[in-house]
Amino acid sequence: MKKKTLILLVGVIVLLVLWAVSGYNGMVNAEVTVDQEWSNVETQYQRRNDLIGNLVATVKGYAKHEKTTLSEVIAARAAATQTTINAQDLTPEKMQQFQQVQGELSSALGRLLVSVERYPELKANQNFLELQSQLEGTENRIQVARSDYGDVVKKFNDFHVIDEDSEIDFGGTVVSFFRTTHSIPESLGVVLKTAEGSIVYTGDFKFDQTASESYATDFARLAEIGRDGVLALLSDSANADSNIQVASESEVGDEITQTISDWDGRIIVAAVASNLSRIQQVFDAADATGRRVVLTGFDIENIVRTAIRLKKLSLANESLLIKPKDMSRFEDHELIILETGRMGEPINGLRKMSIGRHRYVEIKDGDLVYIVTTPSIAKEAVMARVENMIYQAGGVVKLITQSLRVSGHGNARDLQLMINLLQPKYLFPIQGEYRELDAHAKAAMAVGMLPERIFIPKKGTSMAYENGDFVPAGAVSAGDVLIDGNAIGDVGNVVLRDRKVLSEDGIFIVAITVNRREKKIVAKARVHTRGFVYLKKSRDILRESSELINQTVEDYLQGDDFDWADLKGKVRDNLTKYLFDQTKRRPAILPVVMEAK
Repeated sequence: MKKKTLILLVGVIVLLVLWAVSGYNGMVNAEVTVDQEWSNVETQYQRRNDLIGNLVATVKGYAKHEKTTLSEVIAARAAATQTTINAQDLTPEKMQQFQQVQGELSSALGRLLVSVERYPELKANQNFLELQSQLEGTENRIQVARSDYGDVVKKFNDFHVIDEDSEIDFGGTVVSFFRTTHSIPESLGVVLKTAEGSIVYTGDFKFDQTASESYATDFARLAEIGRDGVLALLSDSANADSNIQVASESEVGDEITQTISDWDGRIIVAAVASNLSRIQQVFDAADATGRRVVLTGFDIENIVRTAIRLKKLSLANESLLIKPKDMSRFEDHELIILETGRMGEPINGLRKMSIGRHRYVEIKDGDLVYIVTTPSIAKEAVMARVENMIYQAGGVVKLITQSLRVSGHGNARDLQLMINLLQPKYLFPIQGEYRELDAHAKAAMAVGMLPERIFIPKKGTSMAYENGDFVPAGAVSAGDVLIDGNAIGDVGNVVLRDRKVLSEDGIFIVAITVNRREKKIVAKARVHTRGFVYLKKSRDILRESSELINQTVEDYLQGDDFDWADLKGKVRDNLTKYLFDQTKRRPAILPVVMEAK
């Protein structure tokens, strides 16, 4: 049998990352950029129209015999001013019309400027010369703006929108999709159809019988995939260790509405920006209770506005959303402040609110902080500290998880139902801690899957389907990626090791000046240290370190060869040994050897 290789964390997971993350966040950002660049184009054209109006008024005073030409410019300017395009409706037809009227204006303006050559007094007019110069500059700005717009449009067009009906043929493998239920509308699982059977990746999912159309699982499609034959199932395990029934979205909506209606003061709702289902429930609750919703972050505003335009979010009334600057116009009992933070993380935003460092909101007595998301286990300690800070600021904290089991991931019963629908030959539990992967495996065995057909490979493991079975086939590079400030993945082990040394043992800086030609020390060694020893009680160590460095350099200068790196290395080696003998610590040593000329 021909060998079929599945690189689990590089093939299917890469598809997920590219389409689900880049394809969502990236496309939203690209769309916003397209809108901004088109706005720049329109601004430059409007500037030109204004300048042309002033130019025509100036020319009228000198070129009275050019009435026909002036009339043509005025008419063309009026047509250009009236022809505008919404950035969200840039069809080829409308773009052609827009370019046509702008081109007619350019032609009419060109004829007018040619006729001006017959009027020397006009050509010498300072106001005319200034307007002409500004027009030339504006034409250049238009070209730059159009070029920038073309670049971002090209980038935006590189995104390919897929849905549950999409099929992509890669030659031998056909990729298709199926609707699942998650926190965003139209979430999709992935099917890779091969000659040996389908490989199915569920993505994040749960089953919810009350889900609305945009969130509903396509059970018929799942059954169809199962009938066609599933070789391997890669299934979400993030909630596999729980048998507690996850609350339906209708129950969550009722709970949110009830909580908001019961509170008399301001309500600060902490949510994840990408959870559109939860945001919709907050909007519905605000409408039902007569409150206004304030969006406090750039990210959430972009997501909400885009979702509304795409009809993935709906507002009962446009006045439901207000700007942060307008909060003072409303009483506390009329406000819901929706906080999602940067990159969809609300916890840091709540911390800033509690200590008065948030741009718009400061928590005060009578505020309810309502956390409508399930905090990550990794953030339990942070969440506990933030809760304490909120109470110190006078607020009250309520978590939706105090009343309901809320999750975008299916429990063990949901995972068993997925297995029964698809009837996979092999199962690969993915996405979760090992205990969750193991719980998924046990749940699968409970519905009849054989343990030898369930694999929990290590990160980066490549599995090969050979002779009717999966076997390990090497590994690919995979692991944690360090995000360091604005840098992603470019901080290596050497940098981390140095940081560890600096944090534990401090730094020891040595400065000395030598004359290489005369082979002598010009300025003896001076040492500086931070985070290593307490200076006032360690003067002997510092003095002896200086003497050791001086002796090391003198000995080296007496030799026949000279190399700066070699000299610094000897200083570092001798000093490291001495300091360890004295303190049992190894600080980072930075030798600075300067040359006097």
